[in-house]
Amino acid sequence: MDISSFQSILPSRRLHEPYRSALRFVIIGNIGSFVQTGFFLLVMACLSQPDKNTWLYYVAFVAGFVLEMIPNYFISCYYTFGKAPTMKNALGFSLARAVNLLIQLIVLPWVTIWLYRLSNAIVSLIVIFVAGIINYFMQRFFFKTQKQQ
Repeated sequence: MDISSFQSILPSRRLHEPYRSALRFVIIGNIGSFVQTGFFLLVMACLSQPDKNTWLYYVAFVAGFVLEMIPNYFISCYYTFGKAPTMKNALGFSLARAVNLLIQLIVLPWVTIWLYRLSNAIVSLIVIFVAGIINYFMQRFFFKTQKQQ
């Protein structure tokens, strides 16, 4: 089964293009989040759960992020945006993911501290949702400005 025949059986195929790429982005992003979180939790367990503000915590977090980012780029190229990998969209993807990483590392803890009355899970979901929207439009910009090959 080649990639085009696999794509034709997916439910996103029935939507108009702007919605189709957004749905694909959400699907790939959720899979990536599970990979990132799973790897992070595995490393944290191997390191005997270091405190949140230690360098080991951040190394585990960034390692999970990078591990998720590499296959996510290629899947985003072919599946989400239907483009071949190029240096331009790789740099654009990396820039969008760097913004996402900064939001996760800086904004999420800051917002959680200031909005401590709300559930941390709710605040986290809101921030991650906003980060995902920003990430989608940044990636879309870099992929859509690429000429069709």
